[in-house]
Amino acid sequence: MATHALEKRLGYTFGDAGLLARALTHRSHGANHNERLEFLGDSVLNCAVAAMLYRRFGDLDEGTLSRVRAGLVRQETLHEHALRLSLSDALLLGEGELRSGGAHRPSILADALEAVIGAVYLDGGFDAASAVLERLYLPLLDRVDTSARGKDAKTRLQEHLQGRRLALPTYTLLATVGAAHDQAFEVSCSVPALDVTANGRGTSRRAAEQEAAAAVLQRLAPADSLPDAAATVATAASAAAPTAGATASPARSQRAPRPTLRRKERAPSEARRDAADRSGDGDEA
Repeated sequence: MATHALEKRLGYTFGDAGLLARALTHRSHGANHNERLEFLGDSVLNCAVAAMLYRRFGDLDEGTLSRVRAGLVRQETLHEHALRLSLSDALLLGEGELRSGGAHRPSILADALEAVIGAVYLDGGFDAASAVLERLYLPLLDRVDTSARGKDAKTRLQEHLQGRRLALPTYTLLATVGAAHDQAFEVSCSVPALDVTANGRGTSRRAAEQEAAAAVLQRLAPADSLPDAAATVATAASAAAPTAGATASPARSQRAPRPTLRRKERAPSEARRDAADRSGDGDEA
């Protein structure tokens, strides 16, 4: 049966098979659905992942641990786990949801996985649920980028560009392929200021944008220092303008200073002109 295969993939065998059956039942299938187990599993998931991060990363502060955990328990990550577990093979859905592709919908699969975690907790306790989650998450923890402080690729790229006073990236949907219940999205991420563009693909547009942003970051990584737009303009302006206290140009520096004549040291020609002016004034009178 599909539930037995799922137990093997989880590495856990239920004592109460009814709990697993309820965890796999969508509300469209009947009244005994999985939403209460989903609520419980969400809390168990957050607590277990927080404990894993606390033990693994002793140098990270509370805010960083919270951001890393948020990335690990979001819908996209849970959906990926559900796909690896082939959770859709065991889901119980109403006819309408089946026809619309609900068995492959990321939100339904992520919610069902949380419900399964809640069922494991009720059946075997927190240690059993933590063991299941560790098997799912330990490979991910090995790839956690602690230097990024748990921020997703789009956030890191935005901050990277803002720190250099460059325009933010643009995301463009290139294609949507597949049936309605199993769609894949292709998105491009472009940074015109750096002439860099990369594409990403995912089961949701948001996931595709994250992948595209991560690809752009990888391309930027070799060029560790990117141009600061404001600094570039300032540097160009300072290069064009003379340095304070410096001579403006060689031609001006070679000119002899013009003599300043005080009144009592005026040249003879000026004295004669003054005398003539005074004489003329007397004649007119």
